[in-house]
Amino acid sequence: MSNKQQQEEKETKHIVIAGAGIIGLSTAYYLSENFAKSQSSEEVEEKLRITLIDPSGKIAPAASGKAGGFLALNWNDYSPTRDLCRRSFELHSILAKEEELGAENIQYRRLTCASISVDDEFSSKPSGKKLEGVEWVQDGRAVQELGDETTIAQVHPKMLCDALWAKVNANPNVTPILKRGKVGDFVNNKDDDDDRRLIGANVLFFGEEKEEKETLVECDALLYACGPWTKFGNCMQGVKYHSVILPTKNKQVLNQAVFFDGCGDPEVYPRPDATVYACGFPDEARVVTENPGEEEIRQVKVDEIIHAVKVASGKKEGETTGMALEEEPALVQSCYLPTTPTGIPMMGQISRDVYVASGHSCWGILMGPGTGECMANLIMTGQSTPFVDLRYFDPLRYV
Repeated sequence: MSNKQQQEEKETKHIVIAGAGIIGLSTAYYLSENFAKSQSSEEVEEKLRITLIDPSGKIAPAASGKAGGFLALNWNDYSPTRDLCRRSFELHSILAKEEELGAENIQYRRLTCASISVDDEFSSKPSGKKLEGVEWVQDGRAVQELGDETTIAQVHPKMLCDALWAKVNANPNVTPILKRGKVGDFVNNKDDDDDRRLIGANVLFFGEEKEEKETLVECDALLYACGPWTKFGNCMQGVKYHSVILPTKNKQVLNQAVFFDGCGDPEVYPRPDATVYACGFPDEARVVTENPGEEEIRQVKVDEIIHAVKVASGKKEGETTGMALEEEPALVQSCYLPTTPTGIPMMGQISRDVYVASGHSCWGILMGPGTGECMANLIMTGQSTPFVDLRYFDPLRYV
């Protein structure tokens, strides 16, 4: 029986989503926006129930709250993710409209982007006149434009995630629930081989003082969107990144994202609040054992990033003033980016009424809305959207 036929036989009223990151939240948002039926105030029990369960009990505790939020329209055009990226880039611009989430509420804007080659060490001598097409980097050997306002944008990931969940909560036709716990195995009707309907999921809820016993949470559909903590296929790993938020000099708002070539290749994404997000020096991929929101911050990595960014952006040996990024960090953080063995996300159905969506690597924020839109559609109709062919992302290829 096809997934579409299965959906036609039942009405989905309660969806459990494991993971409160960008994928789970985007799915919740599009379930709310596209599938929550209008009900009278007396029909509370008929509202669409969306239960979000995360080990932290918080919205976007891990990478979805600590990422850079860099968005590129066409950088994945030669990948199976091409259509997903392009659709999602469009959805980001739609979400930024005032009648949706609002650009200011999520710090969405268009940017330019460049790759700049720099010397690896402090230099007391400038290389010459400022390179054409460079906004704020003081020195460099070569520049390559990587995109303009038609193909490059940014969003604040944590603000986006908060806004998505707030919009779900504001929908009078939805009963949203956020719980602190860990979703384990799903439970189906094993007594009938021809009708393996989902019964629910085993969930270990966390209290304030101690872990409570495992509870069966009944639901009509279940989505695992646990990032690097996704267990399906036993293949998900995480790449640990550290990042720093640096205030700009004189609260200058910069408008050009820069990928440096040299000094360890740091990446710098300016934000509209007169700060920049800088990251680099990732660890090797590995199975993640740290809990969401509790990732250790290693000072040596933080120091590497700060040093690299200051040198790459033009700081001279012994110089204390005169550069855009001379301030001390306002925030330091770390997180894991989920990755599959192929580098391609897993998205789709793994059992009747059970789904997974994870492994979006460094493009999780970009692909989030597009993934959420098609997963919501898959859950409620048995089909993806016309924009994304889920055959490229079939999670069963890892079994």
